[in-house]
Amino acid sequence: MCTTCGCGGGELKIGGKPHVHGHDQGELRFRRPNHEHSHEPVHGETSRRVQVEKDILAKNNAYAQNNRQHFATQGIFALNLVSSPGSGKTTLLTRTIELLQGELPVAVIEGDQQTSFDAERIRATGVSAIQINTGKGCHLDAHMIEHALEDLKPADHSLLFIENVGNLVCPASFDLGEAHKVVILSVTEGEDKPLKYPDMFAAAGLMLLNKVDLLPYLSFDVQKCVEYAQRVNPHIRVILTSATSGEGMGEWLAWLRSRGA
Repeated sequence: MCTTCGCGGGELKIGGKPHVHGHDQGELRFRRPNHEHSHEPVHGETSRRVQVEKDILAKNNAYAQNNRQHFATQGIFALNLVSSPGSGKTTLLTRTIELLQGELPVAVIEGDQQTSFDAERIRATGVSAIQINTGKGCHLDAHMIEHALEDLKPADHSLLFIENVGNLVCPASFDLGEAHKVVILSVTEGEDKPLKYPDMFAAAGLMLLNKVDLLPYLSFDVQKCVEYAQRVNPHIRVILTSATSGEGMGEWLAWLRSRGA
């Protein structure tokens, strides 16, 4: 169980096959014996919780560094795509892959709690994809990515998209070994999301403000949203995108080409 958020449990599957982590992720619940409803802190509970969380993140960072070394050795440009559910992340990704067709090898790691629907959508574009089902877990971690890479085997000098579980909280804390986190925020969400979930926007190098074709039908303040994102992270770049209309896709592809090169 993850002490960062309390997630965990359920069956972890990588590529449809049950998988057990080779390291202990700790236990979140600390209760006094025979005092199930007590809200008083257990002596040492806070320090133990902090230490377990530090241990988990330290182990994760070690796996992430191994992944990063692997990517560097193989010339793989890896991106961690993060967003809340319903941002249009998978649709934007499939459109991106279609536009890059024949230009360079692309592979995808898909993260969801259940189902392989998104991986099937990605494979329909002709690229390799592997599904990670996290069970009750709300984020991918670097150890999952390490095992997914063993099955996926992305080509040297390729572009690897890691589509994280829909969540703007925990993925901010878990380095996967990626070159950049790309946060996707749709205009159907609130423009205050960067202030509500600052860690994610602070960790991202790029924000894709997605579904901008819907702006005529919404009361979404683009300028305010960008201002909030840059308040949290003055260095974040923002690109307005729509997989439906194609707006911003050229700028997004140019960013990919310049960073990937």
